[in-house]
Amino acid sequence: MRLFWIAALTVLVTGGAWWVLNRPGTGIPAAGGQALAVVTMPATLSAEARAGQQAFARNCASCHGNDAEGKAGVAPPLIHKIYEPGHHSDTAFVMAARSGVRAHHWTFGDMAPVPDVTDAELAHIIRFVREVQVANGIM
Repeated sequence: MRLFWIAALTVLVTGGAWWVLNRPGTGIPAAGGQALAVVTMPATLSAEARAGQQAFARNCASCHGNDAEGKAGVAPPLIHKIYEPGHHSDTAFVMAARSGVRAHHWTFGDMAPVPDVTDAELAHIIRFVREVQVANGIM
């Protein structure tokens, strides 16, 4: 009987977490092959973030979108509360680029490593993403 209650609680918690992350009004449409988030770009970016924007365009945008807005059926938006530093640190971004990452928040599938991005480019990409997150109220 105890196992039943543990299983029931697990289902409730998992379902609740899914609902919180996917409920209407989160700014993420369910499907359509289009952008998954509406992203407001900052009026200005630091020099490091501008370099990161260029590196992002070369290494990340084909999956995550030009402004990290994500693409339905392809990859998640990085401009989303899930990727705030308190949940996904800069180190998590580095590990994802270096080693890939197993799907755990979204249903897009696993992310492959990005072997051609340099350490300097990666630092700039992270700066770009963080500055855009701030412009969108994420931090």
